[in-house]
Amino acid sequence: MKKLLHGIDVSNWQGSVDWSEHADSGISFAFSKATEGGGFTDKWFQRNWHGMRESWMVCGAYHFARPKGDPADQAQHFLRTIRAAGGLRKGDLIALDLEADDGLPPDQVARYARRWCRIIEKQAGVRPFVYTYTWFARSGNCAGLAEYPLWIASPARPRGEPVVPRPWNDWTIHQYSNSPVDRNVFHGSREDLTRLGYHPR
Repeated sequence: MKKLLHGIDVSNWQGSVDWSEHADSGISFAFSKATEGGGFTDKWFQRNWHGMRESWMVCGAYHFARPKGDPADQAQHFLRTIRAAGGLRKGDLIALDLEADDGLPPDQVARYARRWCRIIEKQAGVRPFVYTYTWFARSGNCAGLAEYPLWIASPARPRGEPVVPRPWNDWTIHQYSNSPVDRNVFHGSREDLTRLGYHPR
């Protein structure tokens, strides 16, 4: 049976993060918010990106989706922000935080997400994770995204036992708690996780 690898995710809401303390407590991977929409950049992202690296964690960056905006503009904004923080290294992870519909119908939200993911995959050479909630996916907002690894927010479920919504058949990362910081598990080893990340061409 594969073991569970422990991780956290953070954004500007956490402020300054003590990465060495998290590493000492057994955290092996982390995601930090980089951008939102086409113009917002998380002011803590660069510091978090470097802090994760210095603590030998598997590094992840995520973009908070604003489906009313242009997915191409948002993808470029995200990639520019990562480059400004030092760029991607082998094994780094990328994710799309898909939890807001901006008042759009599900088919338009899903179309935005597919476009964003394909642009990232083509330009950065890494397949993004899709972070979402069960109810949001069940509403049709994630149609056509089954090829992307699922990072599911399911805090009501026991650790490592999330509900898996369609279109997925399995989960990859489970966010099982969000207090005092978002906590996640990955079903596998560090090597398994980095295989899902960036690999230079």
